[in-house]
Amino acid sequence: MKETKPWIKPALELGPVLLFFAVFMLFRDREVVVFGQSYGGFIFATLIFVPVLALSTFLLWRVTGKLSPMQIATLVLVILFGGLSVWLNDPRFFKMKPTLIYLIFAAILAVSLLARRNWLQLVLSEALPMDAEGWHKLTWRMMLAFVGLAVANEIVWRTMSETTWVYFKTFGLPLILMAFLMANAGLFRDHALDKDSGKE
Repeated sequence: MKETKPWIKPALELGPVLLFFAVFMLFRDREVVVFGQSYGGFIFATLIFVPVLALSTFLLWRVTGKLSPMQIATLVLVILFGGLSVWLNDPRFFKMKPTLIYLIFAAILAVSLLARRNWLQLVLSEALPMDAEGWHKLTWRMMLAFVGLAVANEIVWRTMSETTWVYFKTFGLPLILMAFLMANAGLFRDHALDKDSGKE
């Protein structure tokens, strides 16, 4: 990985999401005409978010030298579902995008458990050194967490207001993921590897 200033990566990852939130809040009660087509605030924010995310992902690749599978999958689904929402002027496609992302990640983890090959460990082992049992437990927990997040997203966007969903997507989901990581602090501690010896 290329050496970069510590603030660049978080800024490129969080910037597009915060921009989407800001544009939506500014235009949520207004109609915006773009090239003769009238859009509500949500679709207009999506129209801005998709190319900005693509640009930030490209810049992230340029400055770090790599992208995670999660970042690539997220970009592809944002372009697909965001594009459908703008093209059809229908916000439902973009709101369903997190559900599909979480279900895909849950399915990948389920397949890794069935295949007895811990792909989560392959991706995160450098940042989070643990023994095999720890990775097995974490994979199960993350799989269930992703399913729970998918269900939560469906409930929120189908039963609550658009503004509520935007708050949930922008702030609620990251806070839930942060709480999940904090709740697993004991697992990380109990199954941590000795970095000096490299033994489990």
